Amino acid sequence: MRLTTMSDYSLRLLIYLGMNRERLCTTAEIAAAYDISEAHLTKITHQLGLGGWITTVRGKGGGMRLAREPGEIGLGDLVRAVEPDFNLVECLGEANQCKLTGFCKLSSILDQALQDFLARLDAHTLADLLSRPPQADAGWQLLARAPLVREARG
Repeated sequence: MRLTTMSDYSLRLLIYLGMNRERLCTTAEIAAAYDISEAHLTKITHQLGLGGWITTVRGKGGGMRLAREPGEIGLGDLVRAVEPDFNLVECLGEANQCKLTGFCKLSSILDQALQDFLARLDAHTLADLLSRPPQADAGWQLLARAPLVREARG
């Protein structure tokens, strides 16, 4: 199983906002910090705003921030909200045409694995992702230095 880019970028965006809670952040600076597509991130920002995950402020000096406290943002809830489906195999979907349906035990095993995966995500919040690791490395510092990227660009 692989999460979509939507989930990946959504999580990155929320981590960034969580690390920079004292100010509004822009799509451009987040895209630059992570070296990802600004156009794609703009679409994700829109969806996260509609879903109530972030608050956006339009106009000059605008940007975005978390809509809730990091401890109130469940990782499982976010992934469920942004992933298009969780049909790991055809037989778990509504358009199932598998000839083994009713005879094969694979679907129940995969369904349980999916439930275990989501339960693991449910056990964590954005706050868990924001706690500083014991051995902070240059990757962790990327988030702390991100405002400098914004200032350097103008």
